Amino acid sequence: MDTEPITIRVEAEAARAFRSASPQERQKLELLLSLRLLEATKSTESLSKVMREISQKAQKRGLTPEILKSLLDEA
Repeated sequence: MDTEPITIRVEAEAARAFRSASPQERQKLELLLSLRLLEATKSTESLSKVMREISQKAQKRGLTPEILKSLLDEA
């Protein structure tokens, strides 16, 4: 897969979590973000609506930052 660096603004907590992640964890997070960006930009829905839906689904399923980290550690 061909990759290219970009700069995005995220919440401070998310930035700290990314910076403190191991190289393997960062790679997984980058892949996850890349997939979500592609999904959001290919949708006919507005980006904000897609983001709200993703967030709501994750929260309903009980996803927390700690659980996400644990899931990524397993992969």
